[in-house]
Amino acid sequence: MAILSEPHSTSSFRKGLILKMIVSAAVIMLLGGLSGFLFQSGASDWYKALNKPVFQPPNWLFGPAWTTLYILMGISFARIWQVSSKSRYPIIRKYALRGLAFFGFHFVFNLFWTPAFFGWENPSAALVIIFILLVLIAFLMKHFWRLDRLATFLLLPYFLWVCFATLLNLSIVLLN
Repeated sequence: MAILSEPHSTSSFRKGLILKMIVSAAVIMLLGGLSGFLFQSGASDWYKALNKPVFQPPNWLFGPAWTTLYILMGISFARIWQVSSKSRYPIIRKYALRGLAFFGFHFVFNLFWTPAFFGWENPSAALVIIFILLVLIAFLMKHFWRLDRLATFLLLPYFLWVCFATLLNLSIVLLN
């Protein structure tokens, strides 16, 4: 079933989109950064002692990577938010609002991974969370695809990074 909303190139669609992008990206970065700050900083000795796979990227890479991903996620969210507020059709607005709610639900799993891994020092619990997160991202992309293709493509780097992070998490579980 294709739900594709009205053309997004119209001036009425673009009106207010930049503000929504800024707000969405800022809130997502704030929440993600807060989760990382609260739970990752205290577990450095434990984390350093873990056996890690040879393909483990340097620790400094994670901050810029997640910042970039959070910005892309915020832009994606904002585009669906814009669809929900600018569409002329109630069915599209309803479907877009459902997508925004699903985004929030999925993001809870994103935020819970850091406390599970670093706060509880439990890579196995974090692995379960990240597997669930990966499935939720795939469903989120499928849902967004029907509303705004660009919003879906903006989530692709996030999906790929979480695939890689899942492999890292699994490797740490197997090596320790």
